Amino acid sequence: MNALSRAPHKSAIMSASCDGQPNLLQEDVCLPAAVINTAALDNNIRWMQRYADLRGVSLAPHGKTTMTSWIFRHQQAAGAWAIGTGSIWQAYVALEAGVQRVLIANQLTGRASMLLASQLKAQYPERDLMCCVDSPDNARALSVFFAERGQQMDVLVELGLPDGRCGCRTVEEVLALTRDIAALPGLRLRGLEAYEGVLHGDNLREQTEAFLRDAAALACRMASFVDGEFILTGGGSVWYDVVCNVWLAAGKPERCRVVIRPGCYITLDHGTYQSSQDAIIARDATARQVGGELKPVLELVAMVQSVPQPDMAVANFGKRDAAFDAGLPQAIAHYRLGQALALKTGAVVSTGIMDQHCMLRLASDSDVRVGDILIFGLSHPCLTFDKWKTLLLVDDEYRVQEEVSTAF
Repeated sequence: MNALSRAPHKSAIMSASCDGQPNLLQEDVCLPAAVINTAALDNNIRWMQRYADLRGVSLAPHGKTTMTSWIFRHQQAAGAWAIGTGSIWQAYVALEAGVQRVLIANQLTGRASMLLASQLKAQYPERDLMCCVDSPDNARALSVFFAERGQQMDVLVELGLPDGRCGCRTVEEVLALTRDIAALPGLRLRGLEAYEGVLHGDNLREQTEAFLRDAAALACRMASFVDGEFILTGGGSVWYDVVCNVWLAAGKPERCRVVIRPGCYITLDHGTYQSSQDAIIARDATARQVGGELKPVLELVAMVQSVPQPDMAVANFGKRDAAFDAGLPQAIAHYRLGQALALKTGAVVSTGIMDQHCMLRLASDSDVRVGDILIFGLSHPCLTFDKWKTLLLVDDEYRVQEEVSTAF
């Protein structure tokens, strides 16, 4: 057998334990490996869908977080109204995975990207594909391209913020663009998109609520240009409850569908998004009504490769394997020869990271040896997912249930 055929990716399964299942704790898999706890993942998919159902809103999970077709299909099967994406490539992956509705929460620019969208619309005429626009130039370019092919591209006007990212900056710009779209043969207006997550500074909740109220009022002024239901969409992973609170209480167009687009709930994390979710549970009665909780799903399993001095060890992963922008991965469990060892708070602390090395500070009473396996919790899951071609679905004992591919 060709050696490469036995190692198709960096966390390749090389053997199986006595029960026939590969087990990371028994060194059956090349480490480091990014793993997803299957039961916790299912819990999170069901939790967020229950939340959306209780609020009476539609859920369009942001697929850019995982870019994993297996996860997209399970989110859709649980009741997701759409999958959100950030690019036409991501939309292609979602449609090829069987997703019925894709909302590109971004602009579609360039003839090659427009051609891919056109081909997808022709290939999947029964499915729903839409994107955002924020300028007359982009609207005209889209209209010419799709009209030439006898098609219409469904679009939402994007409302932005000064010094934010994309999006019209003023009410007047949104209304002028709305009128332009209504007159263009290659476009069909579907509603308004906004993303509150770009806000920053003091009084963040008050700023967010004011921005959302403005968006709802603007939607009412746009409504006469939309045939059928009006889509009003926002709500990332940090403020989805506030989006629901404001938009469900505000005046909205008739036949308005409120769509929230959290993404990182799917795996939560051991840092940024855990803190955000804790805040949501504390302030939102519906989140408490759902019952249970979101759980951290994504972990990194790594091995101690060196203990070069008594107060220091090195784990065999680095920037090529895990996010580090929102805090270094930190050890949450310790195993030796397949057996769990106690891990006291502060006993093993990540202090630095390089391409393939993570430096660990050891407490004086730590018992860490070369060959030990450490499980690391992560912050900001998006930037860990995109470092892996293949993720391993595991049970609570770290037995591999399935391999799933990403599409970054």
